[in-house]
Amino acid sequence: MIKTSDEYYLKLAVNEAKKAYLNQEIPVGAVLVDNFTHKVIAKSYNKKEKNHDATSHAEINVIRKASKTLKNWRLDNYTLYVTLEPCSMCTSAILQSRISRVVYILNEENTGACVSKIDLTKVYPSKTTIFKMDDKYNYKDLLEEFFKNKRSEN
Repeated sequence: MIKTSDEYYLKLAVNEAKKAYLNQEIPVGAVLVDNFTHKVIAKSYNKKEKNHDATSHAEINVIRKASKTLKNWRLDNYTLYVTLEPCSMCTSAILQSRISRVVYILNEENTGACVSKIDLTKVYPSKTTIFKMDDKYNYKDLLEEFFKNKRSEN
């Protein structure tokens, strides 16, 4: 049975964020889904530490995986589910790849580029729509716990 609800796919993104947490990465997860078949095309989490790469954000990793799988950089019939509001780098990649929808859980007050700090979808012409959902998964708690643990290590 194929699941079609935003909540289902956000739960998958939260599961990816938990993988990041377990790997001492900032817990952000992302999942890309075909808008017509509702099939998961790619999923990933932050891997900046693992890959020694500042661009290895969950969203970028998913875009790279999906483009390789589909052999196409145009992702205009896909929805990106992500746990945290994308930063300017990720939002730019989302707009460049023409992803049609982004659904996320938590605003990112410091670097969010869909609503919080700046809205790049208003700066650049785009057909991408952005939706913020409620945190039904206690994702904020996971993120806060991660940073609390990081601060106590220092």
